[in-house]
Amino acid sequence: MIRELIHDDEILGKRCEVATAEDAPLAQDLLDTLESIEDGGCIAANQIGVTKAVIAYKDDNGKAHVMFNPKILLGLRAQKTQEGCLSREEVVKVTRYAKVKVQFEELNGDVLVQRKRDFMGWTAQMIQHMVDHCNGKLV
Repeated sequence: MIRELIHDDEILGKRCEVATAEDAPLAQDLLDTLESIEDGGCIAANQIGVTKAVIAYKDDNGKAHVMFNPKILLGLRAQKTQEGCLSREEVVKVTRYAKVKVQFEELNGDVLVQRKRDFMGWTAQMIQHMVDHCNGKLV
């Protein structure tokens, strides 16, 4: 289901709770909402009003992916950049890593399976932005 984007700092500023396999409908809501946003690249659950650690992003080929409980384990080559946010109007300067190692869970049937994966470039930047959202950190 497509959900309305949230701009409330009180919700966006809260650290998200750990997500479970029972949050699978939330993952689908994130995918549906992301697909409905022109030029949307990523979205976190708290941006649709649910404070669970679930994110969705599109890869370089435009394919959407979902991560449950993502954590940045390692970042390499810090760089200054500018980024926007679906929940904010202004563009801000931030420091992001060019390459990150991420630990996350993905839904496999009815269970969450732990994964680790390296990401680079734009995808790495989006995932860092979404992990910030999960931690209640606003750009």
